[in-house]
Amino acid sequence: MVEALLADSTYAGHPLHSALAALWELYLTQAQRLDRIARLSDRVQFSERVHERTRTERFEKQLRQLEKMTRISDRYQDMMHELNSALQQASTHDALTSLPNRRLLNDRLKQEAARSKRLETPLCIGLLDIDHFKQVNDTFGHDAGDEVLRTVACATRDSLREYDLCGRWGGEEFLLLLPAISLEDAEATMQRLTELLHGLRFDCLSEEYRISASIGLTAYRQDERPEDAVARADAALLEAKRGGRNRVTVAA
Repeated sequence: MVEALLADSTYAGHPLHSALAALWELYLTQAQRLDRIARLSDRVQFSERVHERTRTERFEKQLRQLEKMTRISDRYQDMMHELNSALQQASTHDALTSLPNRRLLNDRLKQEAARSKRLETPLCIGLLDIDHFKQVNDTFGHDAGDEVLRTVACATRDSLREYDLCGRWGGEEFLLLLPAISLEDAEATMQRLTELLHGLRFDCLSEEYRISASIGLTAYRQDERPEDAVARADAALLEAKRGGRNRVTVAA
């Protein structure tokens, strides 16, 4: 309407014509400025939205990477835990029979001897050796020998009390730690064990072949070193071998 009034020649000489024209020009200028500001604001807001989306995407990407690294770290820690457990098992247990090895047996021997002294309770130590084991390997092969070792180890372990310890001392020889038991009762337990082992049957051996074991047994003396008791049990084992095998010999 203002544009129409200013364009009408009828009002060209009107005293307010020039003032209205100036006011209209100022309005147009301001409108243009506001339009530019609005467009600039729109661009700024759009840019902010783009940057915000970019930041969000970067953050989510970094979060996904962090979660991935966390999962990798967890798997690595689990793997290291399993590896450490496996190394610990390998360093303290015999790979063939899964029984404690000589290293762990020596540690437990010292512990049981110290407990025997402290509590003044008996401790019996036995050495078990499979009779004629070389003949098994020579006649039926080393796989059969391994099967005999595993079966004897399992049968011996299962025949003992929960707190007794049976471990592979070396070759076909096993060390038995029997705490809190008299020498007489330990001898009876060992006699039952030799009978059990002699009654075992093996698919890897001929039907008539029988496994037997000799055992040397002694009681730990609280004024001696643990290895002295083991040596005495070893001497008793040698006597059992000389006496005909498949028997228990006690060294008092």
